[in-house]
Amino acid sequence: MPPPRTRGTALRHRLAELRGPDVPAKALDARALAALAANPGCKRRAILDGAGVDKAALASALGAPSAFGQSQFAFVRGNAFEAKVKADGGAELLRLVHEKLDRGAEPPARAHVPDLSAIGPEGRSARTALALREAVEAGEWTLLDHPMLALDVAGSPAFLEPDAVVVHPDGSWTVVEIKSFPMLDGSADPAKVGAAARQAAVYVLALEQVAARLTPAPRVRHRVLLVCPKDFSNLPTASAVDVRKQRAVTGRQLARLTRIQDIADALPENTCFSPELPAGELTAAVESVPATYAPECLSACELAFHCRDRSRAAGAVTSLGRSVRAELGGLATVGDVLAAARGEAGDPDDPAVAALRRAAELRAEALDRRVGEAASCR
Repeated sequence: MPPPRTRGTALRHRLAELRGPDVPAKALDARALAALAANPGCKRRAILDGAGVDKAALASALGAPSAFGQSQFAFVRGNAFEAKVKADGGAELLRLVHEKLDRGAEPPARAHVPDLSAIGPEGRSARTALALREAVEAGEWTLLDHPMLALDVAGSPAFLEPDAVVVHPDGSWTVVEIKSFPMLDGSADPAKVGAAARQAAVYVLALEQVAARLTPAPRVRHRVLLVCPKDFSNLPTASAVDVRKQRAVTGRQLARLTRIQDIADALPENTCFSPELPAGELTAAVESVPATYAPECLSACELAFHCRDRSRAAGAVTSLGRSVRAELGGLATVGDVLAAARGEAGDPDDPAVAALRRAAELRAEALDRRVGEAASCR
């Protein structure tokens, strides 16, 4: 007889059914996790990412393709720069780590670069954990090139692959982010640095889970190394970035995510998100999962155009931005807002309703004056 299905096995089977038959899972990377943590109330993104659905293909099948993503040119340029940074056994990379983060340690004359190859993401994450433990015991500079880290997200494991992790001689660990955008006169585009910091914070969280299983637990440094091209050249330079704030926010938001198992259990029995389905059936499947759209989704989610169209059609005030939504309290739609402003609905003691009615009065007075001035000019 087959072994009884455990809860974890049942969830994996259910998520595979949601992806569609023979559809491979799309890996959930740190960039996607950072975006998911920025919008923890969106059950649609949580279940799609948890099931490994290719949201770009899904958006195209829904008739709302998104331009979100990295260009092929930027991807090739980034890979070439990363290869340059890690050349010669990572000598230049370790020099930058020593210079920017650990001047008190012995200079890295050489580094141990362990082989992290294994079968499947589970095997690679186990091999990475073993390599980290061995590096701590060795007490020497160690460079882990593209390690695999596992992070629990809403009850489902996500496998993450940072550019590099460096183990210092004192046993502490540093996350290294390698980006292809330039660092001009020692500083880079703040928006791009912020995005890199949020991505690195996810890796820090995953490393902390690995460290917690060791005795004593090694220190995971909250200052990560951001490596970029210097000025307009292809020479690497670096800056230490403190990600404590991003780590705290991301950890708190990920903890707020509804468990993927609970979202999956609430879906209709035969729900499937395969892009091969007929458009009507696929739209119904996507709409069966609640979404929380905000304009910020346009730069972070492939389904943003589809969700924006639905949000506008429903008159949801979230389509105007989270700050506007927060100011309007319990008024969830544009219709509710207009009715409250006209005095047709809403509690007069509600501060949001009172402010809307006062604004409507001021607008009416201004229009009356304008009409009066126009009439007198005739």
